[in-house]
Amino acid sequence: MEQFPIRKQNRLSSVHYNENGVYFITICTREKANLFWHVGAAMRRPPDCLTPAGKSVKEKILRINDVYKGAVHVDNYVVMPNHIHLLLSLEKGGRRIAAPTISSVVNQYKGAVSKELGVSCWQKSFHDHIVRNEADYRRIWEYIDANPGK
Repeated sequence: MEQFPIRKQNRLSSVHYNENGVYFITICTREKANLFWHVGAAMRRPPDCLTPAGKSVKEKILRINDVYKGAVHVDNYVVMPNHIHLLLSLEKGGRRIAAPTISSVVNQYKGAVSKELGVSCWQKSFHDHIVRNEADYRRIWEYIDANPGK
């Protein structure tokens, strides 16, 4: 019987990912394909450089706040040629219904983009980082803002 490699867990077992907090999320395209910026757009910044797929990705990011009505807020984001960065705040508050998790938010987001594009452009899973304090938050915010210039 063929042995498959054991996949490394990329989530902390001590965190439920539906708790109040701020999360830095990176979602990449399948095979790192440059789908979201026009070729040669490196000297321009979003939104001028975005392809139709990139515009769809951005539009869906802007709708996250409305979809989750106060439970999830996009604090900052950037659409790059082959990935996106999101700085998301989760605030369960007094919700009686189940609060969304980071995984459910990302999966629904990826599904909405894929449905609009007619094909899934995303790699499996995503990278997350739990923002630990104000200095971490500011560092990530600045990273997101500076990323297109790099």
